[in-house]
Amino acid sequence: MRRTLAPFLLAALLIPAVAHAAKTLVYCAEGSPESLTRLFANGQNTADAGAQVADTLLDFKPGTAELQPALAESWEISPDGLAYTFHLRRGVKFHSSATFKPTRDFNADDVLFTWNRQADKSHPYHTLAGNLAYVQFNNLRMDENVDKLEKLDANTIRFRLKTPEAPFLTRMSFDMLGIQSAEYAAQMSAAGTPDKLDREPVGTGPFQFVSYQKDAAIRYKAFADHWRGKPKLDNLIFAIVPDAAVQLAKLRTGECHVSTSVKPADIAQIEKEPALTLVQQPGLNVGYLALNTQKKPFNDKRVRQALNLAIDRSTILSAIYQGRALVAKNLLPPAYWAANAKLSALAYDPAKAKALLAGAGYPNGFDMELWYLPVLRPHNPDGKRMAELLQADFAKIGVRVKLATYEWGEYLKRSRAGEHQAVMFGWLSGNGEPDNYFEPLLSCDAAKSGGNLARWCDPRFEDLLQRARKISDRSERARLYATAQEILRDESPLLLIAHGNRVGVTRKEVSGFLLEPTYGLNFYNVDLNR
Repeated sequence: MRRTLAPFLLAALLIPAVAHAAKTLVYCAEGSPESLTRLFANGQNTADAGAQVADTLLDFKPGTAELQPALAESWEISPDGLAYTFHLRRGVKFHSSATFKPTRDFNADDVLFTWNRQADKSHPYHTLAGNLAYVQFNNLRMDENVDKLEKLDANTIRFRLKTPEAPFLTRMSFDMLGIQSAEYAAQMSAAGTPDKLDREPVGTGPFQFVSYQKDAAIRYKAFADHWRGKPKLDNLIFAIVPDAAVQLAKLRTGECHVSTSVKPADIAQIEKEPALTLVQQPGLNVGYLALNTQKKPFNDKRVRQALNLAIDRSTILSAIYQGRALVAKNLLPPAYWAANAKLSALAYDPAKAKALLAGAGYPNGFDMELWYLPVLRPHNPDGKRMAELLQADFAKIGVRVKLATYEWGEYLKRSRAGEHQAVMFGWLSGNGEPDNYFEPLLSCDAAKSGGNLARWCDPRFEDLLQRARKISDRSERARLYATAQEILRDESPLLLIAHGNRVGVTRKEVSGFLLEPTYGLNFYNVDLNR
């Protein structure tokens, strides 16, 4: 890693004269993206990389979960909740590249292309991505309830739904609608290089793609013609630095300006360093262990319940999060309006756990493999250490655990394929919509597409989710979700651990950096003060 990254960063810092005056910010990213295209986001690395290039129809006001216009400047919803009409922003420019010069502005054709590429299996670009999947689109079953997407004119589109869907408007801000250029796709297809659409992405975002060296760095430059105006930075570099300790060292030397991979154990020291600034935000996330219910013995609810009761969460919170987290009583963070306030923290009860195992036919325990998170996340800042604590907890009830992990891309691929017995994972979403937790993580469709890592499909739970999606009355939706969370506690396909604070570090010369509650990275308002 050092042999690859150091020359790259040296080149970025030693560009003479003209470039020396430019503002170049280096973000220390902990892993390579699976793709540079937002449509394929199955983790934070891809979402963060793609969000710099591609805008969505709606987005969020910086630092909040409040929706605001983006590529759609206004919209109307029909009284029956079945038609969503979006009026597209005029005069929005696409990036250009060495092989593409746009001849027109963003319009309805680009929205239709981005949508149909995912929804229409016969679309020429649908299968172009090979092993990559439209994870978010599939997990949320976007095509099932959308009867059709219509182009009313060059700047107006309308989604017609089969049934009302309360979360639909919020979903217009999701990664799956990171708009691509239909003109770029057509030109690359005609040139015989359709794969460039995703390898060399073009969008309307605040930064345009320059280059990508896998496991080393992604380079962007500011897009002067962005519809919100040029960003304050001139250049943006994502330097791929998997080790949090190395990231911190690079922050201290000025090789990186921003990091969101911070170990809780380092926070006290960081707060003492005048060259660094700590940035924090409450944990709108959840960390958990998913048990593959399609594999024995995890198909037995009693086994899952036993493991859930065997976890000493207070010790984990103290050792791993060092007080910067809350015990996860629900799948939803407590700030969410649909969190079930009546559920108390699950008691640590190894004696009851052993009795449950005995009743399930495992009086002497069993052997299992646990995959631990290979990257640092707010919901789990130290996957290996947490796995060791879980290993010790489970040993107390006779369960013998072998620990394993993989490189992040391989970890995602294998877990989505269901190769695991138990896998450590988590979810970050602060947009206020509870469906964005339940549907991608626990729906029956997500069990088929791979987002539901427990491979758990419960008809009672599924019915509650689908009913809650179709009504707009918040109190009734909250009641349905409360019941769903009680079923989740009883069935225990996910062993919920914690809602961890999101923590980042910047150098003092950085201003305007916010940790977004919606989990994405927004560098548009970030500046470097000399």
